[in-house]
Amino acid sequence: MFSRQRLRGFTIIEMVITVAIIGLLASVAMPLAQLTVQRGKEHELRHALRQIRGAIDAYKQASDDGKVVRAADATGYPPSLDVLVEGVVNPTDPKKRRIYFLRRLPRDPFHDDPGVPASGTWGLRSYESSAQSPSEGKDVFDVYSMSPATGINGVPYRQW
Repeated sequence: MFSRQRLRGFTIIEMVITVAIIGLLASVAMPLAQLTVQRGKEHELRHALRQIRGAIDAYKQASDDGKVVRAADATGYPPSLDVLVEGVVNPTDPKKRRIYFLRRLPRDPFHDDPGVPASGTWGLRSYESSAQSPSEGKDVFDVYSMSPATGINGVPYRQW
């Protein structure tokens, strides 16, 4: 009365082989995904450093051109990174409008604490300090990442 039909399904061997293949593919894809994330952060770091260094240079140029008031013994570099966003009054403008050098200060993408303001994520180098041992001072001559990590190219982020 009942016809015997053979039930079809997966055997345990087929399931184990499938899981092993998926595991192998995942183990290959994971390092590639991590490398992609690191490359993205490195691109952000490179772009942020260019923006900030360009703004510092523009501030120095404006100072040399007399568009920023500075003391006689000052170097002409900004006293802090926040000045680049807040702007400075242009003494040559009859309406005393401000000159802005950045719309916003980018964060260091390798800084871990999101509670720290953007200006606190960068290491600062004053004009008086050397490139080998940068230290803060009266002005901001350059910025660098404070990350102890090394880039994909083998150069530490602090030296970028």
